[in-house]
Amino acid sequence: MKLIDGRKTAELIKEEIKKEIAGMIDKNDKSPHLAAVLVGDDPASQTYVSGKEKACKKVGMMSSVYKHPANISEKELLEVVDFLNGDPEIDGFIVQLPLPDHINEQKVIEAIDPRKDVDGFHPVNLGRMITGMPAYIPATPLGIMTLLERYEIETEGKNCVVIGRSNIVGTPVGILMSRKSDPGNATVTLCHSKTENLKDIAAQADIIIAAIGKAGSVTADMVKKDAVVIDVGIHRIKSNQTKTGYKLVGDVDFDRVSKKCSYITPVPGGVGPMTIISLLTNTLKASKKEIYG
Repeated sequence: MKLIDGRKTAELIKEEIKKEIAGMIDKNDKSPHLAAVLVGDDPASQTYVSGKEKACKKVGMMSSVYKHPANISEKELLEVVDFLNGDPEIDGFIVQLPLPDHINEQKVIEAIDPRKDVDGFHPVNLGRMITGMPAYIPATPLGIMTLLERYEIETEGKNCVVIGRSNIVGTPVGILMSRKSDPGNATVTLCHSKTENLKDIAAQADIIIAAIGKAGSVTADMVKKDAVVIDVGIHRIKSNQTKTGYKLVGDVDFDRVSKKCSYITPVPGGVGPMTIISLLTNTLKASKKEIYG
């Protein structure tokens, strides 16, 4: 078994981005600028946005955070989005999810200019991705595909089972794995909470991408020998083995599954670090106008 080290890969890509941005600045071009809109005080959202700021600083990218209270109205938030759409200094921005219940998330996503939608959630970018046109790919799926590419994991003709059908991870990564590309060209089965015989289906997979959102739900009897396992989940559970009393685990029963597979992503340190690095990659493309010209 080999670990797919997301931290190490992310650091390598950071250095590549840093070098490219330094070259842009040497030519008197402005540094790419990524902004984030943060509503409320959700701890996970705050941690993610803080990590984004640190990553931007490390590669020489400008970063801004627009913080708003949880009781901001939908109209006010849409005005913030409209302002960022029109700000020529901002190359790309994200509206950190989840949003409070009184705000329609889809309405906010659709209000973002697709040319600045570095999260890749806008229907225009998703539609362009589906048809194989240049697009901003959602950060986590892009991170997964980058790991497969960097570790030279063969995907063509392979049986890939994606467990989870969210618009953020499961559905887009299933499309990417089936596209005529490298990595890609896999035969994809998209499973979810209503799938019957999930264990039997997963046990036939050469590649499993677990994004079901339930700790330890992919067990050893669901994984065939030498399969590749990508664990997208991250959960904070109680543990008497750590000083904090908690530990982070994924959707996969790592201790048992890792004994059977050929490659596996750990949690933490697997897919997670690649999500932020993918956001930086998309922002760099936005600053260079690679997608929309």
